[in-house]
Amino acid sequence: MSDEEVLSQEEVESLLTAMEAQAAPPTAAAAPSSPERRARSREKVAPYDFKRPERVGKEQVRALQTLHEGFGRNFGAALSALVRSIVEVKLTSVDQLTYSEFVFSLENPTCFNLLRAEPLEGNLILDINPSILYPIIDRLLGGGKGSGSLARRPLTEIELRLVGRITTLFLRELRHAWENVLDLTLSVDRVESNPQLVQIVPPNEVVVLISFELTIGDVRGMMNLCIPFNSIERISSRLAANSWVSYGRPTRSPEAIARVSRQLDGSLVEVVVELAQTTISTAELLGLRVGDIITTDKDVSEPLRIEIQGATKFLASPGALKGRKAVQIESTLDTPPKAAATPPVAAKKT
Repeated sequence: MSDEEVLSQEEVESLLTAMEAQAAPPTAAAAPSSPERRARSREKVAPYDFKRPERVGKEQVRALQTLHEGFGRNFGAALSALVRSIVEVKLTSVDQLTYSEFVFSLENPTCFNLLRAEPLEGNLILDINPSILYPIIDRLLGGGKGSGSLARRPLTEIELRLVGRITTLFLRELRHAWENVLDLTLSVDRVESNPQLVQIVPPNEVVVLISFELTIGDVRGMMNLCIPFNSIERISSRLAANSWVSYGRPTRSPEAIARVSRQLDGSLVEVVVELAQTTISTAELLGLRVGDIITTDKDVSEPLRIEIQGATKFLASPGALKGRKAVQIESTLDTPPKAAATPPVAAKKT
């Protein structure tokens, strides 16, 4: 072949393009003819890891995050009342990973609680890191604010009972957080110290890991709630709905009102009987001596006002009982009148 019969580079590329166009099906798009187009097409391809399949949708993850943010605030308040110290509970992440990755990321020994959450299938896991668990136990036993050295051992029988008080608070608030999604019956199945000896799902099964950071003074630690995906798979559509938004604004049921009333029955309140009111000048006040009498405009037949914690609730008449001054309640004020401007001096008897 002579030099005149040799095809140029442009001619070779045009022939190859024409052959590819003829070989391609009519409905298929033309192949990219430049390196720039081929690079753009490769950018659209996302790698897929079969060991870590993304089975939980973004909408479900956002729902779980919003739901457990409110749970963290309520659990922190309940835990603060238990340990009589300020405890901050902050939601740090909501991730999905395999069960084996979750287990091997934990310390050994740790506080590994297997939970039952009926009607969900299988078990849930609550892991409490020893770095925050032992300081909480120390405070429950009367310890001070010092963190001390961290123990590297399984929990004793006494410590397990104290941990039961913590998990009871956790399950109570968790049930309240989920009540708008599903009415759960939560309980602790058993407590283990070595997480690698417990297998509730296959190692490659996807789980949802909800992590909280607990802070007590200068001590911090993690608390993890592990939910296998197969446990919530059949209710995932409820997590996509907006039913969880109403968490934190429950209606007042008659049972809740009765429970609060029972708790208030034994409360101590201040009872004040107002005998009369009058106004005197500062000079008269400074000139008062023992035996002086302050006159008022109140008639002796007018009822006395009884105040409960500063609010006028009853009308009464004065008297005596067994040699002591007393009052007899005559009527109840359903709507207390607005308090008038406080006078400089008021004669009251408690």
